Amino acid sequence: MSQSEMPRLKRALGLWSALLYGLGVTVGAGIYVLVGPAAGRAGMHAPLAFVLAATAMGFTGAAFAEFVGRFPVAAGEAAYVRAGLKSRLLSTIVGYLVIATGVVSAAAVAVGSAGYIALFLPWHSVVLILIVVIAMGAVSIWGIQESVAFAGIMTLIEVGGLMILIGAGFLNEPDVFRRLPEAVPGTDLAVWSGVFSASLLAVFAFTGFENLANIAEEVKKPERVLPQAIFLTLAITTVLYVLVVWVALIAVPQAELAASKAPLSLVFERQTGLSHTTISLIAIVATLNGVIVQFIMAGRVLYGLGCQGDAPGLFRSINAVTRTPVVATLAVVMLTGVMATALPLEQLADLTAQITLITFILVDLALVVIKLREPVPVSDGVFVVPIWVPSVGAVLAVALLFSGWG
Repeated sequence: MSQSEMPRLKRALGLWSALLYGLGVTVGAGIYVLVGPAAGRAGMHAPLAFVLAATAMGFTGAAFAEFVGRFPVAAGEAAYVRAGLKSRLLSTIVGYLVIATGVVSAAAVAVGSAGYIALFLPWHSVVLILIVVIAMGAVSIWGIQESVAFAGIMTLIEVGGLMILIGAGFLNEPDVFRRLPEAVPGTDLAVWSGVFSASLLAVFAFTGFENLANIAEEVKKPERVLPQAIFLTLAITTVLYVLVVWVALIAVPQAELAASKAPLSLVFERQTGLSHTTISLIAIVATLNGVIVQFIMAGRVLYGLGCQGDAPGLFRSINAVTRTPVVATLAVVMLTGVMATALPLEQLADLTAQITLITFILVDLALVVIKLREPVPVSDGVFVVPIWVPSVGAVLAVALLFSGWG
């Protein structure tokens, strides 16, 4: 069968589906598992860490919003770097970095999911992790419309869970607003070091919006839909994260929150006096969703690299029944299983953030070069940002990267 005769990805997603996908991969991959570690690093200043990360992500998000209109393809980041920096080697490296981000992020969320599941099934963590990885791999292979619809339902549930926590916090903690000044650090360099370290973790919590670029071949009118989905995803997640983190810090002492393997369940119990069952079930849904969407993304990037000749040809095959890249997705699922059983949650989160920031730096620089060479996109209707936007995005990404290594 020639490449022109091979089955193609199905263009079936609109704005709401894309937004639910973006929220699912971002929210499910972050806040339900990172409240504790962020509190451990920054204490009462953790909300500021999320604001700093969101600011940095906003500039790079704008760069992605322009790129999805210029190059609406799977393996988007690799295509962007190839077009901007004119380097096949860098493009290939970026493609594999994006796959690594998906694999390591899915592994981190699978570990977090196992922590919540263990509240109901006291099995060995490795067994729970492998069950999560295999089951969510099967869902991601199912079909893009079906798997995104499934993930969309799970996204609504997980966002609802965060809203319950926020509402309970505001009802049961009268000091929520009065204590806001405590979130602002003074001039102590050690305190700021903790905030910047927590910002690196917060980058992991925002990881996901860029994955919208990699479903561009399955979105109707991607040049219009995807920029909206990117900005809405970043705005909604920022508000949710800051409120949830602050409510959690008010409800539970920092050290106890940092030590918990199911932090939001602990927060819910302290706020309401009720059993953790409901919020734990929602957390399980959220984390399972995060695994699914990372599998969808990474599988399609590996498929895209196969199509570009930068990965073995077997990865560019599309199953005629599911219309999904089954071989590429299975490779991602197997790698995730290995990572999830080999490394702890916080190390996986840091590694994801570092790989993500390196990718963002190269994408931002690619857009700067393209704008110097070709200020106006060829296609009408493409979202456009000034050249200083990706420039600032690259600088902020470098700053966050070095704050994590320092």
